[in-house]
Amino acid sequence: MSSVAAAWKRLPWWVEPMSVVFVLTAFGLYSATIVLLYPGDSEQFPQYLSPFYSPPIGRPDWLPGFVTAPLFVLWIPLGFRATCYYYRKAYYRAFFWDPPACSGKAQQLDRPWAESTESYRGERALFVLNNIHRYFLYASFVVVAFLWYDAVLTFFPEGGFGVKVGSLIWVFNVTLVSAYTFSCHSLRHLVGGRVDCFSCVRGGNVRRKAYNGISRLNAKHPQWAWVSLFSLLLTDVYFRLISAGVIPDLTIIG
Repeated sequence: MSSVAAAWKRLPWWVEPMSVVFVLTAFGLYSATIVLLYPGDSEQFPQYLSPFYSPPIGRPDWLPGFVTAPLFVLWIPLGFRATCYYYRKAYYRAFFWDPPACSGKAQQLDRPWAESTESYRGERALFVLNNIHRYFLYASFVVVAFLWYDAVLTFFPEGGFGVKVGSLIWVFNVTLVSAYTFSCHSLRHLVGGRVDCFSCVRGGNVRRKAYNGISRLNAKHPQWAWVSLFSLLLTDVYFRLISAGVIPDLTIIG
């Protein structure tokens, strides 16, 4: 992994922001397409539910056609990622070039367009909504709980126990989504970031252990962000392929 990281750093400076533009744009287009235009068919495989449609919520008939049921839930994970501290850094630099590089490194590489700390004025106008990130975190706990419930159901098709490839994919996905959610900077701050003396507060030892555990997850927060993004795509694509009969859902134990 160190050799890969070293090779990545030797690439031209614009490779990283352009990669972010490509991946996030592709993910956004895919998400919009499946939610607005291509609802999943779970009748043939009722034990599976696309992670984009969890938890399932009914849709009132009086709503216009473009308002689909997944939209009532999808705003939570999308809002959580859009206001995420790491993703904000990524898409600010990639889409808005604000800045495309930090000032210290930019000076070494002769990049006069980089933003210095003196010119930073904070997130204003529409971007002030990023301050509600912690509330998206709280709502995401509910979504993650339903994703775990969906993953457990995949092991009990038609009332019996069984393990299929799809079951493992669902567990793999929710594990990565959970790692991304629980490595959140806001959760780390909520658990112990405001405490100067753990031994001076009630439950301090438990909070200290939780804070240290979340901190270890938080150190890999960017990695969890990307791998969970791709695992969501993998899970949804697998669901659609088996629903369409393109591939079989192989049984491991059953």
